[in-house]
Amino acid sequence: MPAVERDAHDAGKQSARLGDIAYEKMKERLIRGTFGPGDKLTVRALAETLGVSSTPARDAINRLTYEGALVYAGPKTVIVPFISPQDLEEITLMRLALEGLAADRAAANATSEVVLELEKLQSQINDALDSARFTDALWWNKEFHFSIYRLSGMPHLLTMIETLWLRIGASFNDLYPEFAEKKYGVHNHLAAIEGLAERDGASVRAAIESDIRDGHRRLKKANRERSAK
Repeated sequence: MPAVERDAHDAGKQSARLGDIAYEKMKERLIRGTFGPGDKLTVRALAETLGVSSTPARDAINRLTYEGALVYAGPKTVIVPFISPQDLEEITLMRLALEGLAADRAAANATSEVVLELEKLQSQINDALDSARFTDALWWNKEFHFSIYRLSGMPHLLTMIETLWLRIGASFNDLYPEFAEKKYGVHNHLAAIEGLAERDGASVRAAIESDIRDGHRRLKKANRERSAK
């Protein structure tokens, strides 16, 4: 391959890698609820946030709009969409099935070290809730759930769950402040930890399903309140 063509080929590969990195970083932020429904993002602002140039940032945006996680509001601006009632219902049903399965399978692989790590994560969530740092609470909430799901030993299942969280993660911002005041998630998480300590798959599944249903009720309420304005 001539030097000029090789340089162009290498530059293309480097650009693709940067696009992949930007995509993964942005996807993780959406999954963890760093951005909320209705947030507007420009290519320039996103590039600065992710520490990349405009081209990888635009590539990441294009991929995420294709996946439905972002919506174009202009040539250089995207919006984090609000979840529709229909999508909320469908995604919740899928989460109950898939996350329930992952939780059930996780129990067999739980260890005392895992339980201790989950207790530490829950402590970080509690601290964030008590000080109204809801974005931090959501960050650690994702870590808590996926620490359990990874124990299932089912990587394809994990990928499917992550895809659902990409679509609903931003909406988790609507859980607060009610979830912080009522401690719904805290109670469900503690029940999941107890089930893992006992290696009781049915109990872990019930705790995770309860967590999903409690969240679903709050998100439905948020949708109704938004529609009434």
